Amino acid sequence: MQFNARCWMPPAAALATVMGLLGGCAAVGSDGLHGACPPVVAYTRAEQARVADEIAALPEGAVIAEWMADYAVMRDQVRACR
Repeated sequence: MQFNARCWMPPAAALATVMGLLGGCAAVGSDGLHGACPPVVAYTRAEQARVADEIAALPEGAVIAEWMADYAVMRDQVRACR
């Protein structure tokens, strides 16, 4: 039986297509993550005070309080991203 290495090579067009699709996934240049950080919504002091009061009124062990703590961490991470 004769082995033909050419049968195992993908066609050039298929290789070029795959490389083009993979290149499209690279939305960020190699210079950094410019524009990749989402904006941080600003809340007024009055809104912050109202939320603090509402969280304080929640029952002990309320899950939403844990979620708000996670949200605060994400906001800090976004600020650091900038």
